[in-house]
Amino acid sequence: MIHLDIPGWGTFELEHLVLDLNGTVALDGEVIPGVAERLAALAACLTVHLVTADTHGRARETGERLMVRLLHIEPGDEAGQKQALVERLGVERVVAIGNGANDARMLSAAALGIAVLGPEGLGTSRKIIIPKVEGQVLSVRTTFPIQAGAQIVSPTPPSPLGSSAHPLGSLCPPA
Repeated sequence: MIHLDIPGWGTFELEHLVLDLNGTVALDGEVIPGVAERLAALAACLTVHLVTADTHGRARETGERLMVRLLHIEPGDEAGQKQALVERLGVERVVAIGNGANDARMLSAAALGIAVLGPEGLGTSRKIIIPKVEGQVLSVRTTFPIQAGAQIVSPTPPSPLGSSAHPLGSLCPPA
C-alpha cells in the first residue's frame, strides 16, 4: 500500500496500479526503457494491473516480462471495460495511468488518475495533446481513432525534473 497526502486533494491509501499498455508503458509494442525497473519498485507496495486490447500482439509476453497482472479487454467499449476494472478493484484504492481517449473514464473513476503525455500524445474525449509541433508539418501517431472535430493542442512542456527527482520506489514504506 502507498499512503499519499496531496495538499488540496486529500489523503490516499492506494493498493492497486492500473496501467494502459500501448502509449503508456510501451510504444509500438516495445516496453519504454526504464519502465520495467520502475514497475518492479512499485510492485513492492501495489498490485500492478496491465490492461490492453493487445494492439501489437505482445501483451502476454510483456505482462510476463514485467511480472504484472494482465487483463486483456475485447474490442468495443474499451473505455467502459477499463472503468469497470477500476470499479471492481475499489475506486478509492486505485491509481490509474493512461494516455488514450479510451483511458479517460478509467482515469476519472480512480482515486488518482494520471494522464501521460508521451511521444504518441495524449488523447482525451475530444482533444489530442501532443508534445510539440515542428515547422509547418503536424504529425500525430495514435493508437486510437481521431474523431471528427477533435482539437489538437500543443502545450509548452514543463521543465524536466530528471528520473532521480522522484524515484518511484521511495513512495513505498520501508519493508
